[in-house]
Amino acid sequence: MDTDYLAQTPYSDPGDLDTSGLPRDPAALAAVVRNLVIHRGEGPRFGYAVPERRLHEDAESRYVTEMLRILRERGDGPLTRPRAPEERFVGTCRDFSLLLCSLLRATGTPARPRCGFATYFVDGFHEDHWVTEYRLADGRWRQADAQLCDGGYDVPFDPMDVPRDRFLVAGDAWRACREGRADPRTFGLGFAEGLRGLWFVRGNVVRDLAALGGVELLPWDGWGPEFLGRVPLGADDLAAADAVAAARSEAEWRPLWEDPRLTVPAVISSYTIHRGTRKVRLPPTGRGPLRPRSAPRA
Repeated sequence: MDTDYLAQTPYSDPGDLDTSGLPRDPAALAAVVRNLVIHRGEGPRFGYAVPERRLHEDAESRYVTEMLRILRERGDGPLTRPRAPEERFVGTCRDFSLLLCSLLRATGTPARPRCGFATYFVDGFHEDHWVTEYRLADGRWRQADAQLCDGGYDVPFDPMDVPRDRFLVAGDAWRACREGRADPRTFGLGFAEGLRGLWFVRGNVVRDLAALGGVELLPWDGWGPEFLGRVPLGADDLAAADAVAAARSEAEWRPLWEDPRLTVPAVISSYTIHRGTRKVRLPPTGRGPLRPRSAPRA
């Protein structure tokens, strides 16, 4: 199975998008994405009162084709045309990550979304976040954060080369917590006291593994009470997350994609605040195959 990260997944596939007018340079593509998406928490920064409906509904778009449909409805012309905030897709960090990944793949650069934690939004805190990894010609992978690419965030690094100690992929965050080098209570959502801790890190570990396997979930997707911190993590949960955190290559990820403790079930739960918990059936997909399992726990 081809895992060069050039192939689109059902989530990243841009459909019939004409890519002939898009730049091929990763930094230029990241600038395009920054021009197309506004984070749903960025309204004040742009002087834009985001309509309540858009705050909730846009970010529920699971697929790039849905994102592009919404963008077409809000403005004509090529994706490279400068857009006012009201013409943009109102999303989350996952949407910046997935859309950039889609455009990179479509223009010839291997890419993959990564789920983890950023240290550059809240001092002393590891904020739940997604970035895009893209592969250089020499085979090295770099982390890009398209959300930072308009210069509106004060960060001391190139957004196209985010240092690995400033954005921790979820496995690195898990290992730091398990080894006592970091406090799990500093990982999660800074604005919500109850949405942080080792259980939150473990959820991102599983989502990151899923994204590496071609299942690019929404940030609030899961399939059991442990994804909500409602039950203590058991020895099996800890051991499975330890195995993910130790893996560093496709050869090590592949058996984990097929581990029943970690494989994404065909039906997952989407734990949304405004809609409540919904069951969602996912499409069969790419590198880490979805394997139907018994109905997931609520």
